[in-house]
Amino acid sequence: MARLDLSTVDSVPAPTRPRVDPRSLPVGIVHLGLGAFHRAHQAVFTEDAVAAAGGDWGICGVSQRSAAVIEQLAPQDGLYTVLARGAHVEARVIGTVRELLFSGTQAAEVVARMADPAVRITTLTVTEKGYRHDPATGRLRGDEATRADAAGGPPRTVVGQLVRGLQARMTADAGPHTVLCCDNLASNGRTLSRLVGDFLDLMGGAEPLRAWIAEGVSFPNTMVDRIVPATTDADRAEARVLIGLDDAGVVTTEPFRQWVIEDDFRAGRPAWDTAGALFTSDVTPYEVMKLRLLNGSHSMLAYLGVLAGYDTIADAMAHFAGAVQHLMRDDVEPTLDVPAGFDVAAYQQQLLTRFANPALRHRTVQVAMDGSQKLPQRLLGTLRDRRAAGAEPRWAALAVAAWMRWVQVAPALDDPLAPRLRAAIAGASAPADVAARLLAVDEVFGPELRDDPVAVALIVDALRRITVDGAGPAAEGDE
Repeated sequence: MARLDLSTVDSVPAPTRPRVDPRSLPVGIVHLGLGAFHRAHQAVFTEDAVAAAGGDWGICGVSQRSAAVIEQLAPQDGLYTVLARGAHVEARVIGTVRELLFSGTQAAEVVARMADPAVRITTLTVTEKGYRHDPATGRLRGDEATRADAAGGPPRTVVGQLVRGLQARMTADAGPHTVLCCDNLASNGRTLSRLVGDFLDLMGGAEPLRAWIAEGVSFPNTMVDRIVPATTDADRAEARVLIGLDDAGVVTTEPFRQWVIEDDFRAGRPAWDTAGALFTSDVTPYEVMKLRLLNGSHSMLAYLGVLAGYDTIADAMAHFAGAVQHLMRDDVEPTLDVPAGFDVAAYQQQLLTRFANPALRHRTVQVAMDGSQKLPQRLLGTLRDRRAAGAEPRWAALAVAAWMRWVQVAPALDDPLAPRLRAAIAGASAPADVAARLLAVDEVFGPELRDDPVAVALIVDALRRITVDGAGPAAEGDE
């Protein structure tokens, strides 16, 4: 069967073809982190925006950690299929990714592309760990790779690439720029701006660049939402049937999508609002709701589910829906500053429906990855806020305890702090000892929780119940 590319795309059934002509779409955006989420979210929003309102907003996609996605998409001229799985499967081919770079071998090209005056926006989806920061403090880690970038070597880290690109842009007098972080970080734009400042501190002698960035570069906050599981061979086979072509770059997702963006752009932007994005002066209420209700619940399901032997989030929902409802209603909702007119109860019900979607096959072990980077914004803020109000957040404590148990028993802990976490609990078996040692990991936990006897007692009690009785009984115990 022929492969999807520019020469074959016109044979794709008409409703499924790109909504813009990829042959005539110039690049206006560099995207760092060309993973499945970006291709199912921002790239789709951008295609719909260009189709509705025009603009030279093609995307130069940069793969950070692996050349695999470049090897998939380059023979296809950047084209790929998105499968949206709901009651029915809808396929569409996306054409907004017009260039492909691999930062591992093309660091200079990445910097040069960011310095192009035609490029006015850099977007990022590199996951929480890609920023090389301490989640508890939000500050950049001065590790070996970061120091090498700051010393002037070919930039390998995301923040290093970004700063070197902005520096080249300043040197070329290429005009103002917007950096749009789309990862699940609290106040993600402000956080990335702070990390850029930390990198400038490591560089030394960077005051002219710091001043130029302050004057001409914006870092809007955003909130993104779409569940995007890992693609399987079955997904690729289904796409082959639906589009009539082989496609190595298929991504699968749900019908739902959401994007809330702080409207602070220095050099124009796509008309993403025509594609359903919400522009606002303050993203924070939406961001906190999403991180704590969706992502916090997702993590709870992942850790309880994987401990109980469930392969997918939908499978876990069949057993742990009650625990998730308690977490949302009892612990998270009282901490939220809900925007006027927003129906938070309806949103929670919508999340429960999305989690239970069996067509997605979102694996619990995938969501459980990188827990040390995710817990602070997903669950620990809820714990801190409820304790500050004098409450006992048992369900948030249960989710944290489930993560602690996973750190103990995971056959292969997929986490950037895995050696640190495993070393912390070496020789420990009693739940109180395990909890105390993990709470002492400063990169994840601050003093507010480990110095709070009530919070510690809640976590230890939940961890004891999971350890003795298993995740299922522990999650049912307080219902």
